[in-house]
Amino acid sequence: MTLKLFNTLGRKEQKFIPIKDKEVRMYVCGPTVNDVPHLGHARQQITFDVLRKYLKYLGYKVKFVSNVTDVDDKIINKANELGIDIKELTEKNLKAHLEDYSKIGVDKPDFQPRATEYIKEMIDLVKRLKEKGYAYVIEGDGVYFDISKFSEYGKLSGQNLEDLKSNTRKKITEEKKNKEDFVLWKFSKPGEPSWKSPFGEGRPGWHIECSAMSEKILGLPFDIHGGGQDLIFPHHEDEIAQSEAATGKKFVNFWVHNGMVNVEKVKMSKSLGNFKTIRDLLSEYSGEVIRYFVISNQYRKPIDFSDSTLENAKNSYERLKRIIGEIKDKEDKINEKYLKEFEKAMNDDLNTAEALAVLWKLVRDEKAEGKVKTIEEMDRVFGLNLLEKEEIKIPEEVKQLVEERETARKNKDFKKSDEIRDKINKMGYSIADSKDGVKISRI
Repeated sequence: MTLKLFNTLGRKEQKFIPIKDKEVRMYVCGPTVNDVPHLGHARQQITFDVLRKYLKYLGYKVKFVSNVTDVDDKIINKANELGIDIKELTEKNLKAHLEDYSKIGVDKPDFQPRATEYIKEMIDLVKRLKEKGYAYVIEGDGVYFDISKFSEYGKLSGQNLEDLKSNTRKKITEEKKNKEDFVLWKFSKPGEPSWKSPFGEGRPGWHIECSAMSEKILGLPFDIHGGGQDLIFPHHEDEIAQSEAATGKKFVNFWVHNGMVNVEKVKMSKSLGNFKTIRDLLSEYSGEVIRYFVISNQYRKPIDFSDSTLENAKNSYERLKRIIGEIKDKEDKINEKYLKEFEKAMNDDLNTAEALAVLWKLVRDEKAEGKVKTIEEMDRVFGLNLLEKEEIKIPEEVKQLVEERETARKNKDFKKSDEIRDKINKMGYSIADSKDGVKISRI
């Protein structure tokens, strides 16, 4: 069975066939490092990390690029607000992103270009667009892309080009030809970072960054472009327009977008005060639990975060690890039946929720053979460290109660022994007596 992915370009599931046999070139929009990463970042990072791992599992050689936006309005405003240098702000926040992504099991990209390292390529792309008549200058403002010149504008998002052409903006943008014309190059204002260009001193617009970097590193067309659903319009629509207008080539074959994160059924945002950083979560939960929570949901569906949903994920993950830890299977073989079921789920538009259900079915099947090797294969994709032995840290209070219970048992005071066992259970631990002594585990 072939992998099928929902392609936003065309809005339907399609068989994934790479441009070059057994090679996949993939670009995912990375973070704007104006702040530390949040749960939305975690979902996107885990989604495309799983896709990358699954493509490798299928035998593809994957060239994975994910950029870093280290210059834009949000960054400039944040640095001014904090009264610090832009480089200091971006370096500190990038470090936080990389550390937190690592803790949730996300592999580093093969290439992680920073926008400020590709200014030359961005200027070159704007030059080509100007030469071909797709761009125009607004004095004192910047160089803009004329969407009316690109007849396929709107093909990714389904926006109607005619509806987007009327100019309803006023004041500084009254010279824009169409209301959705977007800036390619912003002329610099005092105190802002800037670079010299043939159009005037300034800095790149946000959309031009990804087009320039992906073309330079991957070449056009490439196989997969990913990101959150909030980037479909205008960011990815604008990328298509400027890249295809400048090169005359198709930009990308497959557009893959993950769903949004809600907190208690309300969209997560700083203004609503329901904003959750990855670090907030890591202070209470392991990276594996956060990852388990994310992949328990099919990537395109909205994900609802709450204390109860993450607590449920924690309990499920720990129960799964405990069951796997007790498997005595020593056979060096794979259970083809369950592995095929796993692949069927993953090939169905990366249905990780169904693939996890297959894993649960396997571990609970008392007659199944080849469990350990099959779990190992599945976990190459899940990245949940399922076979890693975890040393349980037993609190001193629990250890002391276990000793008291042992003393009570030796004295044949079984009533007291049972009372202590109940107390230990209430503290979240269970005990099992064996000829080798007492085994303590988390409930």
